[in-house]
Amino acid sequence: MGLRCYALAAVIAVLALMGAPPVGVPQAAGQPETDTQAVTVAVHPLEPFVMETSSGELTGFGIELWNEIADRLGWTTEYIDAGDVRGQLAAVADGRADVAVGGISLTAEREQSFDFSHPTLDAGLQIIVPVHQTRPSVPGLGGYLDLLLSRTMLIWLSAAIVVSVFPAHVFWLIERRSATPVVSRSYLPGIIQSFGWGIGSLVGKNSTTATKAITQALAILWGFAGIVFVAFYSANLSATLTVAKLDAKINGPADLYEKSIATVEDTTSASFLRRMGIDATETRTIEDSYHLLREEGYDAVVFDAPVLRYYVAHRGEGVAVMAGPVFQEEDQGFVFNVNSALRKPTNQALFRMREDGTYNLIKEKWFGDDAAAAAGDLN
Repeated sequence: MGLRCYALAAVIAVLALMGAPPVGVPQAAGQPETDTQAVTVAVHPLEPFVMETSSGELTGFGIELWNEIADRLGWTTEYIDAGDVRGQLAAVADGRADVAVGGISLTAEREQSFDFSHPTLDAGLQIIVPVHQTRPSVPGLGGYLDLLLSRTMLIWLSAAIVVSVFPAHVFWLIERRSATPVVSRSYLPGIIQSFGWGIGSLVGKNSTTATKAITQALAILWGFAGIVFVAFYSANLSATLTVAKLDAKINGPADLYEKSIATVEDTTSASFLRRMGIDATETRTIEDSYHLLREEGYDAVVFDAPVLRYYVAHRGEGVAVMAGPVFQEEDQGFVFNVNSALRKPTNQALFRMREDGTYNLIKEKWFGDDAAAAAGDLN
């Protein structure tokens, strides 16, 4: 009996030196299995994270990133289309999927129900606007009439008429008594002729000359008043044009109020706009938002910055441009169920990919040199 105990102890000692767990001791929780493991991944089409090729295969930044992780860990992947972000999260929550992959923002609200991988992309929200909003426009006849008939311009023109009535009557009452009057002695058309003299003096071009000393002095004073009036009128006109030009521009979230805005429902962009009190049309997909911008005359689309940048660079050239910097900065990553055994090995693989440069190569492929350089600065 004693020899058997010594032999068993010797075997356990040898196994321990070789790195194998002792007999009867379970493997550490979260440690990846050596056998091939099948992982179900919930996705939904969203450029440039998840895209389908003409042959039906999936590609995109999120897909390539996950495939590299799965290859390194010896996992096989089965992708299921969950429709949208809400569907992806639901699939993970009810166990139909082990992980959700794509442009999913990591938020405090979602962290209450899920576990996240380390960030796979530093992102945030941004705005795109139609190209015509960024081009200087030359006002046509319609624009000129709109300005001329605007409330501000009508007030100034009315003021010019009102202030010309008093000197016109003074001019007519005095000049009508002249031996050779320059205006009719009758009220009509005399007052109309005098009124023309008043307007002419106001703008510095008079067709009627005063013959009396008092009306000549009045003409001089009224000429100075005209200089001041024209200066104020010109300044007001310039200010009106400037405000109209500024109102047509969107350079950030503060410019979104009282504009027609589109975004995607059940996303962080929709939550941000509601929190800021900005009215927006919430569409089912980002493609629907693009349609509102292109075809329905909407002023802007607000959504995840990487998605909008990819659209502008590829399919939106000549249609839309980026407007303003990234705001509401947030990270994106993979989403697991709470205490998922997949989370730790996934994060370890992500670390190794950052260290050996694989992550930067994939990011550069889908987002360009600037994005890869930024990722290098964060590492």
